[in-house]
Amino acid sequence: MSQKIRNVAIIAHVDHGKTTLVDKILLQCKLFGSHEKPGELIMDSNDLERERGITILSKNVAVQYNDYKINIIDTPGHSDFGGEVERVLNMADGVLLLVDAFEGCMPQTRFVLQKALELGLKPVVVINKVDKPNCRPLEVQEEVFELMFNLDGSDEQLDFPTFYGSAKDGWMSADVKNKTNDITALLDGIIEYIPAPKVEEGFTQMRITSLDYSSYVGRIAIGKMFRGVIKENQQVLVIAKDKSIKKQTIKELFVYDGFHRRKVQEADAGDIVAVVGLENFEIGQTIAHIDHPDQLDVIAVDEPTMSMLFTINNSPFYGKEGKYVTSRHINDRLNKELEKNLALQLHETDSADKFNVYGRGILHLSVLIENMRREGYELQVGQPQVLYKMIAAEKCEPFEELTVDVPDGYSGAIIEMVSQRKGEMKNMIRKGERINIEFEVPSRGLIGLNNQALTATAGEAILNHRFIEYRPVVGPIKERQNGSLIAMEGGTAIAYALHKLQDRGRFFVAPGEEVYAGQVIGQNTREGDLVLNVTKTKKLTNMRASGSDDKVALAPPIKFSLEDALEYIEKDEYVEITPKSIRLRKVLLDENDRKRAKNKNA
Repeated sequence: MSQKIRNVAIIAHVDHGKTTLVDKILLQCKLFGSHEKPGELIMDSNDLERERGITILSKNVAVQYNDYKINIIDTPGHSDFGGEVERVLNMADGVLLLVDAFEGCMPQTRFVLQKALELGLKPVVVINKVDKPNCRPLEVQEEVFELMFNLDGSDEQLDFPTFYGSAKDGWMSADVKNKTNDITALLDGIIEYIPAPKVEEGFTQMRITSLDYSSYVGRIAIGKMFRGVIKENQQVLVIAKDKSIKKQTIKELFVYDGFHRRKVQEADAGDIVAVVGLENFEIGQTIAHIDHPDQLDVIAVDEPTMSMLFTINNSPFYGKEGKYVTSRHINDRLNKELEKNLALQLHETDSADKFNVYGRGILHLSVLIENMRREGYELQVGQPQVLYKMIAAEKCEPFEELTVDVPDGYSGAIIEMVSQRKGEMKNMIRKGERINIEFEVPSRGLIGLNNQALTATAGEAILNHRFIEYRPVVGPIKERQNGSLIAMEGGTAIAYALHKLQDRGRFFVAPGEEVYAGQVIGQNTREGDLVLNVTKTKKLTNMRASGSDDKVALAPPIKFSLEDALEYIEKDEYVEITPKSIRLRKVLLDENDRKRAKNKNA
């Protein structure tokens, strides 16, 4: 049975067409009935994934093609979700590496590909978007070979087949000049080049590589069967990392069929299986036969590198927009997230209203916050903090590899900006009119860098980064230079007042918006904070000078996205997040309290 199965993971950089290709494979294999009209981006089921065009959660889908069952495993392309990537690849026997015919290999692709090659997976390369103008498929194919060679791919891995085509137009071919009508060439290639799962004879053995959560049945363990058969109602042993053993019973068993899980009585080795009924299991544990407790290798999950304080919304505007506002609501939601989000950790603080959440980076944490606000939660979060570690009695901090892609003229500004943040330039490659610069930089140097780099390069910079390792702490990094403009009292922001105060800085609020005392309403042009009254109206007299009522010309307010706001705030500020608004505020809303705290710390 297992010889008729192919388990393949898809690797691609953000926006290289991975999800579109999966859509076309599903359509080619007639997964939908003639009456069904699937939309685009079928795999990216989460609203956030569709909006941002990134895959956050890895998902499985299975298709039947010529007597073969192909399990397709979608992997996240962003290194903030690195923990997800590594585990997912453990279920695959080969990888489909999807590369844009114009952009070529990108840093995030490198991260996932390196993990795949280390695991000894066989790659099949797909050069996508060959219909684009100025594309260079054959050069990109050479680049892929060089990249695999540099990543120490084996001779067998370097002898990879290449397919060319356009996922959007729905065709793939082994010859770049021969345009076909469908993607059967690629599906035939998967069956020919991706090896069948290695199956040993013997007793039940399965590794839990991923989990799902259902409010009906609780946690579901997902993984690949390595040997033997697994059956419904079978008694098994769950072996933990420390070799401790628990006896449990499998209540239900599912395999993947299209997008859905199909209930089965038993499953064979080589297939990807979802198991219901196990309690208190963790990723990396082995499910084994009750008489033969043989443990598989344990997989390590990436550790968190950043923490953020989550707390209840206690601003004057609390409860106006959200349904869930209490600390119990937030605590329950965070605990629910821990069930399936493995790179996340929750730590108690000295207050019942505050929670320390550890994650893999700002994107990883902001995706959680964004999902919470869409579900109707109100909360406040503090400035992201890097997690330090003691290694051999030395304080160490996380370092990341940063790749910046900018037009030629801006490279100097970027190099200066990153070196001020203790970054070290490692490489510089020219690609046409753009320059690709590689740095190694401490994680705390990345906080706020994206904002600054986009401003300095007129929005042209493309930044990518991935965690490398912990290294000894480098010196202090220059923080945000400009202070904040703070609202003196609550009320409605008036155009007249904003106009008069324009020379003090850039505002974040527009006329007519409600503000409260202690809210951060703008960025000061100088250092230090400044308290302003933006609710002041014009005093009217019955003697008016001509020309004094001219129309007010205001610069448009700066509107932050969630990530921008998290990167922008200082230590004494919070981002207030509600289903409809993102506001910045001081932790201490009262000006006198802030002065006292400053004197105390001085």
